Amino acid sequence: QVQLLESGGGLVQVGDSLRVSCTASEDTFSKLPMGWFPQAPGKDRQFVAAISRSGTGTNYGDSVKGRSTISKDNNKNAMFLQMNNLKPEDTAVYYCAADERRTGVISKAWLYDYWGQGTQVTVSS
Repeated sequence: QVQLLESGGGLVQVGDSLRVSCTASEDTFSKLPMGWFPQAPGKDRQFVAAISRSGTGTNYGDSVKGRSTISKDNNKNAMFLQMNNLKPEDTAVYYCAADERRTGVISKAWLYDYWGQGTQVTVSS
């Protein structure tokens, strides 16, 4: 069982930057492809970024492409999402996800086995 814990959310202004983190107490962290899926009130979880086991492969959703970077530090069992030029529509609870059955970069939420509790990101105009 992989346990994920997100942190780093908060209240920011339009145009600010923010980095959210996801840590896991799992010795096999380096074997887990992972992703970020924010969920705004009344909406489904949206794909924004995913990363391969090693961290060398990444993919981004159109809403964040060019202004966000996903990264993974397997030595620290941590994954990050650096978000720049934040917009009000980025407001959501940001969930990290991990999978232990597949390889590659996974952008479909339903393919992930494990989820964190989420961290709230609010962008104020």
